[in-house]
Amino acid sequence: MPAPPLDLSIPHRLHVVGIGGPGMSAIAIALAEMGHDVSGSDLREHPVLERVRAAQARVHVGHDRNYVHGVDAVTASTAIPAHNIELDEARTTGVTVLRRAGMLASICARAKSLAVAGTHGKTTTTSMLMLMLAEARLRPSFIVGGDVTDVGTGAHWSGGEWLVVEADESDGTHLELPLYGTIITNIETDHLDHYGSFDGIVDSFDTYLAQIPGPKIVNADDDVTRRLGAKCGAITFGLGSDADVRAVDIEAADGSFTFEVERRSASGMDRLGAIHLPMRGIYNVRNALAATAMALEIGVEFADIAAALAKFGGVARRFDVRGVDGGATFVDDYAHLPTEIDSVLTGARESGDGWNRVIAVFQPNRFNRISEIWRDYADAFGQADLVVLTDIFASGTTPIPGITGKLIVNAVTEAHPGRRVIWLPSRSDLVSFVAGEARSGDVVISMGCGDIASFPSEVLDARRSA
Repeated sequence: MPAPPLDLSIPHRLHVVGIGGPGMSAIAIALAEMGHDVSGSDLREHPVLERVRAAQARVHVGHDRNYVHGVDAVTASTAIPAHNIELDEARTTGVTVLRRAGMLASICARAKSLAVAGTHGKTTTTSMLMLMLAEARLRPSFIVGGDVTDVGTGAHWSGGEWLVVEADESDGTHLELPLYGTIITNIETDHLDHYGSFDGIVDSFDTYLAQIPGPKIVNADDDVTRRLGAKCGAITFGLGSDADVRAVDIEAADGSFTFEVERRSASGMDRLGAIHLPMRGIYNVRNALAATAMALEIGVEFADIAAALAKFGGVARRFDVRGVDGGATFVDDYAHLPTEIDSVLTGARESGDGWNRVIAVFQPNRFNRISEIWRDYADAFGQADLVVLTDIFASGTTPIPGITGKLIVNAVTEAHPGRRVIWLPSRSDLVSFVAGEARSGDVVISMGCGDIASFPSEVLDARRSA
């Protein structure tokens, strides 16, 4: 493992370009709470910037070359273009420029770091693990890709022994972090623009696991992670009988799960006790098992694990109930890949809430992603009674001729001719239709990682002003 690029045991002046993004704001907060002199800039104001300012970081709205004068290092996410004027000025004047991965690696080097990696479930699992350690009074620091409801932020630096961090594979960040232990939740096709092929993604995780000196926790229910874990003696979690840490006697009711946890020992499977998890979706049972397996490995008592999960409030934009109007429930979720969408809709269908209809509203994300995987959405909406699709949110990608949300409409309708699918590329038409369609007993789940996050509020406003 290479040495981190920046020694953060020494006070520095640091500047964060794109400080309003979820990943960069978390890094800025951690750096400021470490005691560094932190500034940052973003094109526009974001709600998260109030928390960044509360951590005593200076925030500029807009970019200016002068902002990097006198700083020791500048960091930016891969979403920031290389020709950004602040990055250009830093390079011109000899200031150290680090990708987000480099700065995160430097932070990880300051603690005993546990990372959560994988295609789905990283943010929730990271948050669960952090709260388990907190319940055990281990004072963990954390850097998460979304706000943890229980603590109202996505980052904190405590100065304690442990750091719990979300390891993003999208640009290879996971390979650069100096870590003690890791969880891999699952591995599926994504980020082909970086890896070129699914085999490239798998190889990166194989390399990643080989670098970890401490506990390695992998998903026994995922074929790829199970195979990689077997090569390095990893501990497995899952719902099947072959998992080292597994859930049994699972029951769902009123949007919650209860289950028993068993752990493999030399004499067989030991029953550790019961978990009450106030979350929907069987995927969250797996997330809880992953965090439980890691917490047990580092010595956290099961009673602390159960207590942390029983009061887990979730993560922003993960089955986030935004309101109820006229008996219809409106939910926002970050799901944007086919497996994620299927999991969220299945979770709603099987949650025990008794909803009559599940209405799925989906905003695809990134032209290059949709051009590669639009066919994979054909079976993603099987648990929805009504599917409403809108156009692609660019997220900084360049439009591609012929690549629109209509491709997903075609994929779904061709695979399932009887399914009711509505195509509404206009936002105003989308809001108007759903506001009029939703009725008592429905749950409307809007999904995507673009500006669809504000959709439930827009629909609720439209209904209440009608």
